[in-house]
Amino acid sequence: MYQIEAPEYFILLVIIPIIWVAYFYMRIWQSKKQKALIDTRLQNKIVIERSRFKAFFKLILLSLALLFLITGLTNPKMGSKLETVKRRGVDIVFAIDVSKSMDAEDVPPSRLEKAKRLVSKIVDNLVSDRIGIIAYAGEAYPLLPITTDYAAAKIFLQNMNTDLVSSQGTAIDDAIDLATGYFDEDDTNKILIILSDGEDHSQKAVDAAKQAAQQGVSIFSIGIGTQKGAVIPIKKNGSLYGYKKDKNGQTVMTRLNDKILKEIANISNGKYIDGHDTSKVVEYIKEALKNMDKRDFETTKFSEYKDQFQWFLLAGLVFLVLYIIILERETQWLRKLNLFNELERDGNE
Repeated sequence: MYQIEAPEYFILLVIIPIIWVAYFYMRIWQSKKQKALIDTRLQNKIVIERSRFKAFFKLILLSLALLFLITGLTNPKMGSKLETVKRRGVDIVFAIDVSKSMDAEDVPPSRLEKAKRLVSKIVDNLVSDRIGIIAYAGEAYPLLPITTDYAAAKIFLQNMNTDLVSSQGTAIDDAIDLATGYFDEDDTNKILIILSDGEDHSQKAVDAAKQAAQQGVSIFSIGIGTQKGAVIPIKKNGSLYGYKKDKNGQTVMTRLNDKILKEIANISNGKYIDGHDTSKVVEYIKEALKNMDKRDFETTKFSEYKDQFQWFLLAGLVFLVLYIIILERETQWLRKLNLFNELERDGNE
C-alpha cells in the first residue's frame, strides 16, 4: 500500500514536455539557420563529430532524471505492516443528488459542486466513523460501500457529475432504500445524509423514510439551492451550449424544494439543514455525531509507512550524472555502428 505525502510536487512534471518541445524546436531552428548560412557539404565537415543519437539519448536521460527527482520530492511511502485495529464510531451514508438540476449555479460554483464540498468538509471532521456514498437521480447507484478509507471517499467525490446516472429524476426513495441496505444489522447509530435540491420528488420518498426510521436509520437532509432558483446550463467540455428547455421549448427554472426534505428528516428523527453556509452545516453534523452512541468495530489497515523517496532521488541522480558525463561528440565505435544510417545520409547530401 502506497501513500504520497506531497502530491502537489507532481505539477513540476510539466517541465518534461516543455523540455521536449524546446529540444525539437531548437533542432529545427538550428537546421534552418545552418542551411541558410553554410553549404550542406561544408556543414557535414564542420559538425561531423556531433552525434544525433547521443543528443537524443541525453534528452531521454534528462527526462528520466527529472521524473525520478520530482517523484522523490513527493515522498512516496509504503505500508510495511498490516494490522487490525479497533475503532469506535457510527455508520454514515451520504446520498448525493446527481440529477441535471444539480448543475444549476444559484449556489456557486454549482449545486453539485457545493454538495461535494460539504461532504468533503464533513469527512475532514470525522475520526473513526465509517462512511459510504450513494449517487442518485432517476435511480440510486452505489459508489462506495461502508469503509473507513476517507481518501478513497474523496476520490469518488471528485469524479461525481450529473452524467453519472443516465436516468433522470430525483428518486430519493431509491436512495433511502439502497442506503438502508448499507448498514449492518447490529444495534448501532445509522445515519443517512441526503444532499439534494428536492426537485421531482414523489410521495414514495416519505414512505421510504418511514421504513428506514423503523430500521433505526436517522436521516439528515441538506437542501442545496435557493428559492429564487436558476436555469440549468448545458455544458460540454466546460463550454456552455445553452440551457435546458421543457417540451414546449421554454427554459426550465429549477428551485429548491425544502418541503420534502424537511418531511423526510422529521419522520426519521433527523434534521433538515440549509446547505447555504458550509461551516454551519459541518458544525451541526459534527455536534450531532458527538452526542450519538458509538459502537466498536474492527478494521484492517496498513501501518508503519516507510519513506521511499531516497530510492527515487538516487535513481534521479544517477540519470543526471550520466546526462552530464556523456558528451554529444560522436565516438568511433558508435560511428561504426552507423545508427539511423547517418553515414549514408551524410554522403548523399
